[in-house]
Amino acid sequence: MNTFVHKTLVVQLHAPGTGRFPVLAHLGYDAEDPFAVTAVFAHDGHVLAQWRLDREMLAEGLNRPVGVGDVRLRPADAGMWHELRLEFLGEPRPDGGRQRAVVHAWAPAVAMFLRETREIVPPGREQAPVDELLADILATG
Repeated sequence: MNTFVHKTLVVQLHAPGTGRFPVLAHLGYDAEDPFAVTAVFAHDGHVLAQWRLDREMLAEGLNRPVGVGDVRLRPADAGMWHELRLEFLGEPRPDGGRQRAVVHAWAPAVAMFLRETREIVPPGREQAPVDELLADILATG
């Protein structure tokens, strides 16, 4: 049985002052980490950023605004395109500001990726190795 899903999408990175430009988003899902989706953003063979996203938050972001921390998602329409707007906030800078990146992905492609993850591990069927994690924490504490 396949326990991994990988999709590469062309998304639009919105950089202040330059508008949008295309980058690759490599989305990955592994049944061993059933709550998370890994998103690696790359351009010209260089990794720009990597984020671990909550799978259900990603799904909810297709329908309504979600997120209050470093990751915020919401649906957006761009003409006849339905997009998912992903906003990522970086570490605080000494001046008090934060780096910020906004990525626009084609919502139907993200939805298709999520459907494939749900075929592997349906929502509500996720299992986390809580006993093993607790044993590791207690052993190192």
